[in-house]
Amino acid sequence: MNNYVNDFVVRFANVNGTGSASANNMFAKSIFRMGIPVAPKNIFPSNIQGLPTWYEVRVSEKGYLGRREGIDVMVAVNPQSFARDVADVKPGGYLIYDSTKPLHQELRNDITFIGVPMTALCLEHYSVPRLQQLFKNIVYVGALSKLLDIEVSVFEEIFAEQFAGKEKLIAPNMQALNLGRDYIAEHYNFPLKFRLERRDLVKDAILIDGNTACGIGAVYGGATVAAWYPITPSTSLMDGFDKYAAKLRIDAETGKRNYAIVQMEDELASMGVVIGAGWNGARAFTATSGPGVSLMSEFIGLSYFAEVPAVLVDVQRGGPSTGMPTRTQQSDLISAAYASHGDTKHILLFPSTPKECFDMMAMSFDLAEQLQTLVIVMTDLDLGMNDHMSPPFEWDDQKAYQRGKVLNAQQIEEAIDWGRYKDVDGDGIPYRTLPGTHPSKGAYFTRGTSRDEYAKYTEEGAPYVRNMDRLLKKWETAKSYVPRPEIVRFEQDASEGLIYFGTTAWAAKECTDRMEMEGVLLNAMRIKAFPFNQEVSDYIHAHDIIYVVEQNRDAQLKTLLVNELSIDPNKLISILNYDGFPITADKIGNLIHQLKPSAVTDTAFK
Repeated sequence: MNNYVNDFVVRFANVNGTGSASANNMFAKSIFRMGIPVAPKNIFPSNIQGLPTWYEVRVSEKGYLGRREGIDVMVAVNPQSFARDVADVKPGGYLIYDSTKPLHQELRNDITFIGVPMTALCLEHYSVPRLQQLFKNIVYVGALSKLLDIEVSVFEEIFAEQFAGKEKLIAPNMQALNLGRDYIAEHYNFPLKFRLERRDLVKDAILIDGNTACGIGAVYGGATVAAWYPITPSTSLMDGFDKYAAKLRIDAETGKRNYAIVQMEDELASMGVVIGAGWNGARAFTATSGPGVSLMSEFIGLSYFAEVPAVLVDVQRGGPSTGMPTRTQQSDLISAAYASHGDTKHILLFPSTPKECFDMMAMSFDLAEQLQTLVIVMTDLDLGMNDHMSPPFEWDDQKAYQRGKVLNAQQIEEAIDWGRYKDVDGDGIPYRTLPGTHPSKGAYFTRGTSRDEYAKYTEEGAPYVRNMDRLLKKWETAKSYVPRPEIVRFEQDASEGLIYFGTTAWAAKECTDRMEMEGVLLNAMRIKAFPFNQEVSDYIHAHDIIYVVEQNRDAQLKTLLVNELSIDPNKLISILNYDGFPITADKIGNLIHQLKPSAVTDTAFK
């Protein structure tokens, strides 16, 4: 087997709003169905239609599913971006284009141009203009499938599933696919040097996006109230919750829904509904992106100070302000960790895969109730809106939700000196009551102003300090509740280590593997949550140098590590990426070599 089998990147260059996303996604699925690991990335503009859009598919037999530098096969059907698309192809690669109108000249002599008259074929076989446009996408998928040696039976299966109940659409789609395949068979040698061979490498994995996974996780985590305001890239998360709640949260006897989804007038109101529902004992959540977190800050502070359970999903995008709404970043860490005015700290969870989106979303409701506070699940556009290979989700139907310190009627009756904000166990977590639990006892006044241990309003300094110190003790307790970091590699003779989180995991893993093959040993830790526990501190102190990989300009994870763990900032070297695209292994490796202290030398990164 040569290096070109099951190891390359295909990019589709389209116009937004032409229906190409569905066809491109079908192409990615076809590779997955052949048992080969695949990672698709949809790169789209923030307007409705008319601007360039790209769709990348990385094929990696080794299972490296981060974005990779360089394009091996380009399908360029957008005249607006054609010159750029030609330039992006690696030397020795291929460019497939619509040859209905001939090129004036081939712009490069180090790549191969493959012309397919896509428009002409569709004009010949379809009379409806909209169908001509839609089937043009299927034609180029067909041509590419022949060039790469994808089995046609895979598309037959995909069409049968996709058009179940609309079987009349199968034949015209197969016709369009075969128009492309037949044209290649008649005019070109195939397959290309970049080609596919069936494998059995995906096992029982699924292809799913992180937003849908979070939505399902909310259902299984016991959420019954969701309040939201639409914002890219989080909107599809609520769609996922709605879809699966409609199947799984229906009363068997009455047929009525036992959940509520409320679209509010803005993000602030959404968080208000979530806090109100949490105060009443419901498991409630909202989803937004960076601008929404900014607007929610006032109510976020109320959740922290009044100690009301709530869950927020922040699907991060490019900022500041409106920024780049359809590009990915990890630039909300500090704003989320310390959201609201005054001294506040919030629990953050960092999933890296759809399965972790499911697991951590379900877990977040337990954490919120156990710790009586807001829990923020930090994903990003790349994880949230792109399909990823993921292990199937698992759930134990015998699992009991962890409701934390909630007094029942008998406990309230027997309580001698209960105070809503008293720490009786030494962990900083008080006992709470829910409305209506007892007919005459257990009531207290919930407020966002200072109070004593019995929830009585006061502006005296001493009770305020006791309360703030207790909240800090609760923060320390939270370190034993949140997910521990993943020690990917910890060889004692390695003086340098890598720290990363979230979607940087894909590229970081590939980078460390490649560096090891070059004789450079680099330890690695993936952080899964904030606050950081002792393992994070021990890992940092065990190395001379720590490279911190993150996708923002201001080194926000490094800032949190320095602030929270009192780390010498000179020990932490930032590996940053903030161009809106997922970081690559190439960039991590090259930056490590560029930024490495002069006292340390090794081979150049290939």
